[in-house]
Amino acid sequence: MQIAFWKMHGAGNDFILIDDRARSFPDADTAFITRLCDRRRGIGSEGLLLIQPAAAADFRMRFFNPDGTEADLCGNGARCIARLAHELGAAPADMRIETAAGPVRAEILSPLVRLHLPPPKDWRLNLSIVWKTRETPLHFVNSGVPHAVCVVEDLAAVEAADLGSFIRHHALFAPAGTNADFIQVTGPDSLAIRTYERGVEAETLACGTGIAAAALVAEKIGLVRAPVRVKTAGGDTLEVSISPLALTGPAEHSFRGEVAYR
Repeated sequence: MQIAFWKMHGAGNDFILIDDRARSFPDADTAFITRLCDRRRGIGSEGLLLIQPAAAADFRMRFFNPDGTEADLCGNGARCIARLAHELGAAPADMRIETAAGPVRAEILSPLVRLHLPPPKDWRLNLSIVWKTRETPLHFVNSGVPHAVCVVEDLAAVEAADLGSFIRHHALFAPAGTNADFIQVTGPDSLAIRTYERGVEAETLACGTGIAAAALVAEKIGLVRAPVRVKTAGGDTLEVSISPLALTGPAEHSFRGEVAYR
């Protein structure tokens, strides 16, 4: 079986997207999904997304991490799949998307896409962990998926891979684990961010729900005012509105092709 795919990225966060409205994609084959996401043996991506039929929305979005696990939501991926679904005629320019995190709304604002995220939940402020004998303050919020947010003074100096992995697996966030975001205030309404992503198990150029979580935390503890402009590790700047929560940024095509499933 030949499977058509689109390769897209949102602020450097790259994805494989597949039109699965016919429900023919082998979504139970996690080994196949992992192989497709592998940068050396497959297409390469930080996640795979499916457009599937939905009863109470324009379509259903499913998101798989590179390790084959399924996540409730991906902010950058949702903007990409919204653009593709609109281009394929599967959804209007102002659409509703069914996700495991609940229904979300997306608007095509060419060349940008605005994603209206679920209300934040599971707030836990002023937490602390010990890293290399040093106490490290952090905050937690679920902006569609779980995020721990650390405010730092020097973002470039952060050991994002090691500290991010430590936070991701910390007992405070067991059993599901968490994404880890490191943020630096750069102005009265702006932040810079680096993110270690759960499921990718590495630092990525951007994470949409992480950008939203960073803005939510920074605004809530009085560091910035909304709307918040957040600069990613890849150099893109996205805008977060707080009430209601929305993320606006790019969703761009890279290439398309076909892959064989045997």
